[in-house]
Amino acid sequence: MAPLDQLQRPLRDLRISVTDRCNFRCRYCMPAEVFGPNYQFLPRDEILSFEEIERISRALVPIGVSKLRLTGGEPLLRRGIDDLIGMLSAINGIDDIALTTNGVLLAHHAEALALAGLKRVTVSLDALDPATFAQMNGVGAKIDRVLAGIGSAQTFGLPVKVNAVIQRGVNEQEILPLARWAKENHITLRYIEFMDVGESNGWQMEKVVPASEIRATLESEFPLEALPPTHPGETAKRWKHADSDAEIGIIASVTQPFCQGCSRLRLSAEGKLFTCLFASEGHDIRTLVRRFEDDEKLRHEVATLWTARRDRYSEDRGQNPGPKAEMSYLGG
Repeated sequence: MAPLDQLQRPLRDLRISVTDRCNFRCRYCMPAEVFGPNYQFLPRDEILSFEEIERISRALVPIGVSKLRLTGGEPLLRRGIDDLIGMLSAINGIDDIALTTNGVLLAHHAEALALAGLKRVTVSLDALDPATFAQMNGVGAKIDRVLAGIGSAQTFGLPVKVNAVIQRGVNEQEILPLARWAKENHITLRYIEFMDVGESNGWQMEKVVPASEIRATLESEFPLEALPPTHPGETAKRWKHADSDAEIGIIASVTQPFCQGCSRLRLSAEGKLFTCLFASEGHDIRTLVRRFEDDEKLRHEVATLWTARRDRYSEDRGQNPGPKAEMSYLGG
């Protein structure tokens, strides 16, 4: 039986960070002044192997896990990532495998990812304007490479969703251009309120463009029709264009928290489990795996962790100050 946490939430989703490294330095995630040339990333021997990731994923199916999402850092920097997807897609009980990427390497990997069994891909794209995009990614990466990656994913049959983090004074002018582009290219689009993940992104409430404002901006040009949730715990409120099936959603974890529906467990690249995106400490599972404990022991440890879970950071924001793990470490 799948365990329930203290707020009666089931475990359904496992988000797996396969690396803490990234080829971008987005200010809301990995600002260059913190993650500079001398930053010490995790040593290779501390990162979970593909076999360890597969074993943990397989062991958690009987207690509710049916959806996997591979994240980073930038997951396409992990050599052989398509091999891992192939291993995970062979697990009975896993219904969905997704991957979140910045898209720069996607054109090179899309075919192999699709053939390995990836079900869908999410691309982080915060601006279409080349100058704004270069400023936000922190390394001057070209928008054309990301757009080529999205096109390649579509060519090989991978459904694409685009996530855009909107920050006041940075890219709110991109809301409408992104919506026009996504509608024209039949791409599902998600706007995300700027969140206070980690300790290095300089988050302030004044930098948040609230969901209500994003929606009002959209409706100044596009008639939208509300869509019902597709599953319990869905994070986005969704609409479709009145004259198209193209879908738009807004994830409002700051102004309209949805903690009560959260069914996500996060596995860091070094094998620590986090019960909340805003947690400060994780629970070591790698040690159990490397001691060759049996799967029942792994399941018991995770079930015990989950049943004690009370996390609802976004609903309690500001009431429990303390250090939080970085988004680049947890994978969002």
